[in-house]
Amino acid sequence: MLKQERAVRTLRSLVHSAAKLFLRHGYAQAKLAEISADAGVSTGALHFHFESKAALASAVQVAAAASLREAVRTASRLPGVNALQSLTDASHALADTLRRDVVARAGLQLSCDTTCPTEWDMCQEWQESVRQLLARAAHENLLAEDAIRHDAATSIVAATTGMELLARSDAEWLAHATLTRFWELMLPSLATPEALAELEPAGTRPGGRRSLRPAQRPAAERVALVAEPLLSR
Repeated sequence: MLKQERAVRTLRSLVHSAAKLFLRHGYAQAKLAEISADAGVSTGALHFHFESKAALASAVQVAAAASLREAVRTASRLPGVNALQSLTDASHALADTLRRDVVARAGLQLSCDTTCPTEWDMCQEWQESVRQLLARAAHENLLAEDAIRHDAATSIVAATTGMELLARSDAEWLAHATLTRFWELMLPSLATPEALAELEPAGTRPGGRRSLRPAQRPAAERVALVAEPLLSR
């Protein structure tokens, strides 16, 4: 049992270290020796778990995909929340996971790296999720009469994936406040007046409880915030 637990810890450490170094150097320039050293294990231990750098990159992507899918799936299924709020919440969950999880960030970046073997297209999955949630919103009669679902989906996917790309050099692009401002601009063009009155651009907490917008938080909390298909397939 202890041997198995050590093997699992080593595996997780290697995936985490690989994620850090893939982010820092890119897939092509990352070295297995540096990854094993960062993880505190021998190169022999690394090769025991992964036969190649491609296999290690695949493990990072698999872990990232699972984390991002679960975050968005959970956020988009909160009870008592309508489809437009679910879409808003899902985008916040996606951004939050990318902010705090180095493996998620690395896996997403690897999926867009032409030098890295990949079968995962996160952007396509996110686009399909956005389309599904907008279709659900139309069924729930939440969309304004002149809202065009296809154009809305294109704009939302382009904006949110663009934020992730920009955040690779400036983390503020994935900040909660940045995404909240995006939804403050987007939702009035999507929702009926009745639906808009019930929506929270800053996202909701589990159970459908409204979260405070950044401007409503105490000053100390605002400072701390600044310092600091994905649906079921």
